[in-house]
Amino acid sequence: MDAYTVLFADDEEEVIQVMMKKLDWASLGFQVVGIANNGVKALELVEELLPDVVMTDIKMPYMDGMELAHRIKTEFPDTKILIFTGFDEFEYAKEAVHLEIEEYILKPVNALELTQVFTNMKHKLDLEIHEKRNVQILQDYYLKSLPLLQANFYSTLLAGSIQEEELSRYLSDYRISFPGPFFCCAVVHTSLSQVPESMNALLLTTSIQKQAEERLGEKWRAKCFSYLGNIILIIQLKDENEVSELTDECDRFCRYVHRILGAVVTVGIGQVCKHILELSRSYDSAREAVSYRAIYGASRAINIKEVSPGETRVSATASDVELSSLFKTIRLGPGEAVLKAVKEYTEHLFASAKSLKQHHASIMELMSALYRFSVNNDIELEGESKDLRQMYINLLDLEREELQAWLTDVSLCCHRRLLQARSSSTKSFVTKAKDYIRQNYQEEELSLDYICETLGVSNAYFSTIFKKETGKSFVGYLTDYRMERAARLLIETNDKSYVIGKQVGYSDPNYFSYVFKRRFGVSPSKYRTEHEQREA
Repeated sequence: MDAYTVLFADDEEEVIQVMMKKLDWASLGFQVVGIANNGVKALELVEELLPDVVMTDIKMPYMDGMELAHRIKTEFPDTKILIFTGFDEFEYAKEAVHLEIEEYILKPVNALELTQVFTNMKHKLDLEIHEKRNVQILQDYYLKSLPLLQANFYSTLLAGSIQEEELSRYLSDYRISFPGPFFCCAVVHTSLSQVPESMNALLLTTSIQKQAEERLGEKWRAKCFSYLGNIILIIQLKDENEVSELTDECDRFCRYVHRILGAVVTVGIGQVCKHILELSRSYDSAREAVSYRAIYGASRAINIKEVSPGETRVSATASDVELSSLFKTIRLGPGEAVLKAVKEYTEHLFASAKSLKQHHASIMELMSALYRFSVNNDIELEGESKDLRQMYINLLDLEREELQAWLTDVSLCCHRRLLQARSSSTKSFVTKAKDYIRQNYQEEELSLDYICETLGVSNAYFSTIFKKETGKSFVGYLTDYRMERAARLLIETNDKSYVIGKQVGYSDPNYFSYVFKRRFGVSPSKYRTEHEQREA
């Protein structure tokens, strides 16, 4: 295990420097990864760095230590919090026991006391990690996993083999409750090519399932079980729009598992349905979402509705393995891979045909599968407007090279249009977000959560595509836009700095000055003075 990470938050930089110099952090098993001089900056660093321990003062500008501790405990419950404070604030701090603060330390900080605090903290963190990784605990948990009958029922449900007239009996006999009213499947895929050296692959999967039950099970009333090499969560939603919040939580779960267990996990989230007998379609689309890790990367959550709104059903329904592989390549692979998949399919088609009737049946299957693929993905095939019967007759007369050339053109056409559709969907989100910033940058409550709720998209997906398209985070882009507007107002008007700050979304004039100076290197008043001097 690497050294545990520590973040300091105190508006008195000399206090932090003293603490950093007093201790040999490496020998204690810790590494200082960040310093913040206010609560807002500290929270930003916590989200970015995910430190194991945050040591914070109480009195700080923009957000005090108690509010910071509350936000951290709410959003990052595994982060440990230490509060160091002056004597006058000590009784006040002790009253906040409900925040489950690890330790209260009085200023000035004694090196011996600080060493003991972090020695105890390392011991506690070691125990927690050991519990999560202990092989015997994982083996015991594996033997006590969900009862076999329940697991079999869930698997049969995903396979679409439960009849409606049988459903109530199964639920009653196996004591399973599905109040809903909405449902969806989440497929948790673990990369077995990146298993930590000290961990058995089977025990790693068991550990991840245990963490999924603990971190996602209760809130989402999830049924968690193993199926076909993956961990499956049958999620229950109170509202269809909750799927965006679910996506963000699953994204945090992937990062958490990577941090604690060293595992690379991708969570695919399927389409939302209104009846548990429709879960087989949600499961298929969740598996489809997992396959998009080839495009968006692993160790994250991928919601099929967000990455491919028009592909919420698995389109490759042809029984032939090569045909299924071809459709998957059209959706996810590069153009070169499409050419290879077409060649492999046509070679298989001609090689497997033992009679003319079999060849005709294969051509019919190809046309049917292509038609379903185009309909499900809202693609108009070249020549689709022509008589399908005539197209079928024409294909029967083609030799291997001619059929391969025709199928190559069709496949590349579908590939291009899917790429265009995804790109258009991505740019649409980013364009809407930019437009919203231009029209509403004055609103103080404008934030990442606010814009994602407005657009109906998860934070995880939106943050990824926004940074990919703009090169900046949403908060960074918003801040830069506000600062540019503020700079113009300072030059073009005689308004006071605090008035301009409020006009660009900052009600706290001190915080506005702090952000402005961080952006331009000088205070707002000096920025105006320097410009006036240049003009003169």
